[in-house]
Amino acid sequence: MGGRDDIRHKRTVGWRSRDVARVVGMVAAIYLGLQLLWFANALFLVAFLGILFGIAVSSGVDRLERWKIPRGIGATLIVLSFFGLLIGLAAWMAPTLKAQGGELRQKLPEVADRIEQWIEKRNSGLLGMVLGGPDSTKTPAKTPVPATVRTAPVAGVPAAAPPPSTAPSTNVLRDRIASRMGGASRYLFPFITSTVQVIGGTLLIIFLSIYFAADPELYRRGALALLPARKRERGRQVLDRIAVVLRKWLVTQLIAMAVIGTVTTIALLILRVKAAFALGLLAGLFEFIPTVGPLLSAVPGVGMAFLDSPEKAVYVALLYWGIQFLENHILIPLLMKGGMDLPPALTVLSQALLALVFGFLGLMVAVPILATVMVVVQMLYVEQLPTEGTWTYPAQHGDPDSANAGALPAPG
Repeated sequence: MGGRDDIRHKRTVGWRSRDVARVVGMVAAIYLGLQLLWFANALFLVAFLGILFGIAVSSGVDRLERWKIPRGIGATLIVLSFFGLLIGLAAWMAPTLKAQGGELRQKLPEVADRIEQWIEKRNSGLLGMVLGGPDSTKTPAKTPVPATVRTAPVAGVPAAAPPPSTAPSTNVLRDRIASRMGGASRYLFPFITSTVQVIGGTLLIIFLSIYFAADPELYRRGALALLPARKRERGRQVLDRIAVVLRKWLVTQLIAMAVIGTVTTIALLILRVKAAFALGLLAGLFEFIPTVGPLLSAVPGVGMAFLDSPEKAVYVALLYWGIQFLENHILIPLLMKGGMDLPPALTVLSQALLALVFGFLGLMVAVPILATVMVVVQMLYVEQLPTEGTWTYPAQHGDPDSANAGALPAPG
């Protein structure tokens, strides 16, 4: 009887009340976490930027620590020196940037009118077919009779209404572009409308970078404490790899921003493009956003060159393309040597997705977030897969994570 009861007990399949309560609690916690992430997404993205800068600052703090400088003081010195340098450069170039920024705001609407007039002059042939010019096969409209040769109105017969003006409206394209840019600005840059949010976000990034760089081991131990004891060693390796990749990516972007901004400014000055300093600053700032940023920075530069001549606009477009070509094939490979190569398609898709969901902040952090996800997937999944032509057996003793350590040739 006892043996039958044991067999019947072993065959019993079902969830106990404790298991159901645990699953319900986990689902509720995940749901509340996602709701909190959605509600305070700006806070989490700004915090991610603070941690990102903190990882880069910690590398400099490690070097200062060799000179017997405490980590807290070293982190504060590096962060304050960096922002002090930015403020000093901004103050030095403020008069020039203010004047050229006003010139950009004044001239860019004229670019739309000039482009529309240029298109209207060439609205026949292939360009007219591509841009939707008027059909030359249609019968031309009759020429309106001048007012000087019209006969006087007959008594009792109303005078004919004057024909509608056939002059093209030069404000259509400008108004359309202005409305599109206004909508994009409200969608991508909502935080610019609030100075308090900008200042608060900047201060949060500064303090987070200082605190994280001063004692990164504290936060790493806290993250590892959330993992089971047998998984902590692998978790430590993943966190170290993420720190290396993010640090190298951020340092690469900062160097590329300085180089691209300087080279663009010099090249635009040589080509005598208006507002060269302001355009170079835009090129350097937008360089922080890979793939999309260089395209956005090239639009005002090409437009300002178009005010002088279409030929100069072509030269400036080729200039922006050449700078990006040299950056992608020479500068970035040298700086990112040993780093992680992100697939371009995934990079663009992640930027589009996070920009669509979170706006401009999501666009800024899309690439480092993608790099973090790629590291986790590679180390926790891809590297755990057995290689072709081998099979693995479970470890008999020790850490279960070492199951793949005993790879043997495939039988047969």
